[in-house]
Amino acid sequence: MAEPARTPLRSRRLLLTARRVAAAAIGVTLAAGATACGPKDAADAGADAAPHKGGTLTVLNSEPQTDFDPARLYTSGGGKVPTLVFRTLTTRKRANGAAGTKAVPDLATDTGRPSKNATVWTYTLKDGLKFEDGTPITSADIKYGIERSFAAELSGGAPYLRDWLIGGEKYQGPYKDKSKDGLKSIETPDDKTLVFHLKKPEGEFPLLATQTQFAPVPRAKDTGTKYEEHPVSSGPYQVVKNTGDGEHLLLKRNPHWSERTDKERHAYPDTVDVRSGLDSAVINQRLATGSGPDAAAVTTDTNLGPAELARVSGDKELEKRVGTGHFGYTNYLAFNPKVKPFDKPEVRQAIAYAVNRRSVVNAAGGSSLAEPATTFLPDQKSFGYTGADPFPAGRTGNPEKARELLKKAGYPHGLKITLTHSTAKNFATSPEVATAVQDALKKAGITVELKGLEDNDYKDTVHSLKDEPGLFIGGWGADWPSGGPFLAPIFDGRQIVKDAYNFNHAQLDDAAVNHEIDAINKLTDLHTAAARWGALDDRIGEQALSVPLFHPVYKRLHGKSIRNVVISDWDGVLDISQVAVK
Repeated sequence: MAEPARTPLRSRRLLLTARRVAAAAIGVTLAAGATACGPKDAADAGADAAPHKGGTLTVLNSEPQTDFDPARLYTSGGGKVPTLVFRTLTTRKRANGAAGTKAVPDLATDTGRPSKNATVWTYTLKDGLKFEDGTPITSADIKYGIERSFAAELSGGAPYLRDWLIGGEKYQGPYKDKSKDGLKSIETPDDKTLVFHLKKPEGEFPLLATQTQFAPVPRAKDTGTKYEEHPVSSGPYQVVKNTGDGEHLLLKRNPHWSERTDKERHAYPDTVDVRSGLDSAVINQRLATGSGPDAAAVTTDTNLGPAELARVSGDKELEKRVGTGHFGYTNYLAFNPKVKPFDKPEVRQAIAYAVNRRSVVNAAGGSSLAEPATTFLPDQKSFGYTGADPFPAGRTGNPEKARELLKKAGYPHGLKITLTHSTAKNFATSPEVATAVQDALKKAGITVELKGLEDNDYKDTVHSLKDEPGLFIGGWGADWPSGGPFLAPIFDGRQIVKDAYNFNHAQLDDAAVNHEIDAINKLTDLHTAAARWGALDDRIGEQALSVPLFHPVYKRLHGKSIRNVVISDWDGVLDISQVAVK
């Protein structure tokens, strides 16, 4: 997938979360009669069976695990392949559902100690931490790992540190900076202490510290762009093979990892064999049949599609092997109020009332794969979800109320508009969803012309201030489960980008909104912050700058010998650090 020019807090997140949703586009049918047959012990090996150590876990994915370097990866919280190799200052609690949305200590003894105004964060490392070669992990290794992520040669990771750390916007990484101190806003007064100095208060720094950029890298073992071929492990597994730029990763136990220092990972299998670049239909067929090594296989990126899910629902054995996950993502209609007639609030409100969310959900794969949305924030407590509905239209829309508002706006006989969408078959911004919106608005007297663009052209168009259409289908996913990385990039006026990818589609620059974002960012009590994010979401929602459509639901198969399935609301995918295969 082509990647646009990088800008703070923006492009990579959209592309990666879009991949997660795009995986739902599978529509093949499972082979008839596929059941959980096999060896006697395997037949009894369900997700709730007692886990044991040993065996090989196979991971079958469609997207290759490219750029396997902690500086270049864009992952947070753990749960996928990188979490087996790279430990970070904090990680997420490895628990099902909402319990898994909390940051907990990983390499550090706690989630960080903030100064009074949350501009300085201090961490202390645990005792007994070691790399795969047995050398101790020190604070200098973590500082160096972070500094590498600023190097242009290793771009791709999350951009927050560049925005948050003092001097981060100018720092170019250790390959160009030959000074002794490196990035001065990260202090290492001793081998076990790190002190971060931020430009402004950031109460969610412990959540950011789950990003792979916080993984330690020994300077002496750094091979630059070749480091991804054999990164030095701080986690329970080490890389013994990486071919095809992540298409085949083979991981084996790190003999110097200790569960005594790591309460979140279990490392049950002896070996983890990651096979990527596979067709989604093939992955689901192999998981369903479960022959040979596929009995002990999982996927971290491939959903069941509507047709597959219907077949699974008719097979009790297969149904037991479907994991359900929720990731903080919202699909929505985005307005550009700079384009007529969307400059009139009544027109935007009319469209909000006219939308038939039942038909949209059906177009997105049905109620098993999508849930109707009335708030921009996802429907999870950690985001601050309130359940508000500023323009209550019920499940099927309110065309009468929409016509009333159109008349008030000066369009008593209706109007014609254009809806831009992607032609990608991803059940998110796709033609099916666009058609459902078109049909619903027609009942309110709004004639919608659909303008489908190839996916890359679509992204370039809708995220350009110069070319942004008046109405398009968009989507947004959070880098961690909080309202901060959800609302700020979309509605903070200071994040409007003129010469690169812009995600503030409404070009909203409201001083009160900007001020509240800053005020919430000062809070280190994330429960209090969540309530404030929810209230801000409600306030913005009343302006009808977007029409929330649905939140995706992930349904994924796992092999019949897989045990100890854990799926948290952090990213909604099976956590392979918890899985056992026997």
